[in-house]
Amino acid sequence: MHPFLFLGKLPFPPHVTYTWVIMLLLALFSFLATRRLSIYPGRVQHVFEVILGGIRDLMLDVMGPTGLKFFPLIATIALFILTANLLGIIPGFESPTSNLNTTVSMALVVFVLTHIVGVWVHGFKYVKQFMGPVWWMTPIMLPIELVSHLARPISLSVRLFGNIMGEDLVLAIVLMLVPFLVPLPVFVLMIFTSAIQTLVFIMLSMIYIQLAMEEAH
Repeated sequence: MHPFLFLGKLPFPPHVTYTWVIMLLLALFSFLATRRLSIYPGRVQHVFEVILGGIRDLMLDVMGPTGLKFFPLIATIALFILTANLLGIIPGFESPTSNLNTTVSMALVVFVLTHIVGVWVHGFKYVKQFMGPVWWMTPIMLPIELVSHLARPISLSVRLFGNIMGEDLVLAIVLMLVPFLVPLPVFVLMIFTSAIQTLVFIMLSMIYIQLAMEEAH
């Protein structure tokens, strides 16, 4: 039986329903963490400060100070992916990130933003990088560059989707085999993998954006 009966009756695909649940949960926790900000933070504020501080430090290491303008996007993606990944650990729930539609939508946001940033920073010079260093190499370089750039959202989306879907399947099989024994090692491994997949997604996103901001050759 579904943990919340009304979720199963909503006229939306499960990954859409759970996405909205996660959005509401994150909005609620954000409100609780910021409604009474204090120098000596409470538990909720402290958790958010640790997570967001870690993301900020990571962005400084990867992108430098100029990359902090993308902090709201990267932090939002990180919080959503981590929460979505961990949701699938709860028996009866489903990770939205185990659905390819969810991961593709996030990857496309990063992909489109990357090229918007590239054109914004370099102008038409950004487009010239797809054509190679000299004009007569354009027929060779253009297909190579297009394929390499189009592979980025495919890689981002399929990697996250495959790992989280695999986690959910493993957990379902383990619970079927040992329904009366809590598989703690599996839970610990899934928590670790969920965090790692979140880190991989935002790391690659930051690298793609940083590459677009660098001088085109």
